[in-house]
Amino acid sequence: MTTFTELGVSARVVRALEHRGITQPFEIQALVIRDAIAGRDVLAKSRTGSGKTLGFGIPVVERLEPGPKRPSALILVPTRELALQVATEVEAIATARSLRVTAVYGGAGLQAQARAAGRADILVATPGRLQDLLDRRAISLRSIQILVLDEADRMLDMGFQPQVDRILRDAPQQRQTMLFSATLDGVVGRLARQYTKDPATHEVHSSKPTVEEADHRFVTAAKEARADVLASLLRDEDGATLVFVRTKRGADRLAKRLTRAGHDAVAMHGDLSQGQRERALAKFSSGRARVLVATDVAARGLDVDLISHVVNFDPPHDGDTYVHRVGRTARAGRSGLGTTLVMPDQAAEGAKWAGELGLHDALA
Repeated sequence: MTTFTELGVSARVVRALEHRGITQPFEIQALVIRDAIAGRDVLAKSRTGSGKTLGFGIPVVERLEPGPKRPSALILVPTRELALQVATEVEAIATARSLRVTAVYGGAGLQAQARAAGRADILVATPGRLQDLLDRRAISLRSIQILVLDEADRMLDMGFQPQVDRILRDAPQQRQTMLFSATLDGVVGRLARQYTKDPATHEVHSSKPTVEEADHRFVTAAKEARADVLASLLRDEDGATLVFVRTKRGADRLAKRLTRAGHDAVAMHGDLSQGQRERALAKFSSGRARVLVATDVAARGLDVDLISHVVNFDPPHDGDTYVHRVGRTARAGRSGLGTTLVMPDQAAEGAKWAGELGLHDALA
């Protein structure tokens, strides 16, 4: 098996990885790190949870030198939660080379973020907040040497293409560009062709349209009984559980009901302030809350380790959304469970999904 050292990673960064218990590269890392350290533009197709953050984080840390021209690397991500998570993961290895990492995102003090960004070597940013800073001339991209687009498909799905286009145009043309996405087709492919030069293209192939490591089940439950069924299912699970609901009000209502049933549950949705969202995520990530009830939009970019169970309390509208939701478990080779609660009048639709996704044995 290929080692980080064989991929060109320095001894200092290898030691930082080992300190975190990371001794062997995941597949996407083994594919891209060597090209990225060499300075090539990179296009990488890889699903969430495959280890892609270190796939671009390690080369960024290896290629930069601490200095007065800041920031030197920009990592664009679609959501506030992902900005914080990527910054934390990159910072864990950046300290090995005395590099500073800062995240900027909406919902927090703009002036304080601007000051921190000006002192950072590596800037992790959401497109909207970065454009705010650029519009106010609070930050400059003139020293950017490396630009990374993480989860590019989601950024475009969320309507950020105008901001992404502007940022890519404003950054120096002589730079390294890396794009990581679940797909390289359609508008993402056009973006990649427009803004990269002779890129090395890598893809982690999956033989199934959903994570193979996860177990899947569809449980029939009447509408008024779903919360009780869920509470019962949770009593049989020991790990962290992410529950998807359709509405913000539904997230609050279900989290309170699960708490009354004896489960430590918190809600996350778009009506919460940034501070409330961060506290909910911190409580879930630390294990103080075992259940996080979230809407799809709030959970975009959510990258919490060790989620063992994903529950579709409200079934998704289509198979792609199902794959995206359940992909939050069974990450980086671990096992996991995906459960979908299906009302009796949805049983036929559940059977159709199970067939399309190759989950014929998942119907309960």
